[in-house]
Amino acid sequence: MSLYQTQKLLYQLNKDVQMQTSFLADHEAILSDFKLTQEEHDALANKDIGLLYILGVNGQILMHFAAMCGLAWPEYIQAMRDALAVHGNVRAGLYVTTDGKGAV
Repeated sequence: MSLYQTQKLLYQLNKDVQMQTSFLADHEAILSDFKLTQEEHDALANKDIGLLYILGVNGQILMHFAAMCGLAWPEYIQAMRDALAVHGNVRAGLYVTTDGKGAV
């Protein structure tokens, strides 16, 4: 897993309006510039907030990406809860869990 690369991409995306526009128009052009696993690539391409949370993306970074993707706060929180049920524990990063409940 390349959590650092995923978070770096999201951090840059959150800060750069032109990059956001490019991502929304053609995400592959942006994703190809980062060394991501296939799972990370797919989660970003599909704007899968829940899976990105499970992969370990920091919530401070993820919440801005979720907003960019049109999710309201309750939807963002629910996406993370739903992902715990589907994918199991958070795998890495600050929110890693071992109890199956997650940090949400």
